[in-house]
Amino acid sequence: MANTTSAKKATRKIARRTAVNKARRSRIRSFVRKVEEAIASGDQALAAAALKAAQPELMRAATKGVMHSNTASRKVSRLAQRVKSLSA
Repeated sequence: MANTTSAKKATRKIARRTAVNKARRSRIRSFVRKVEEAIASGDQALAAAALKAAQPELMRAATKGVMHSNTASRKVSRLAQRVKSLSA
């Protein structure tokens, strides 16, 4: 347990940040799931629209430090590749 005043404050700050990051991560997963579902349904237009909505969310998470920028780029790239393969 934190003893000093500064340690107690740090604990409160960490708790707030954790809550924000958890919400962001959940939001990202929802957007990615929508793309996955659109790909599974085989509707390319819907999948492309879902990807267009998910991409900025993933990149925003990278800039906010919720996930690494390379991770976000990799996810966007792989989703885009799968969406593109629907048309073929």
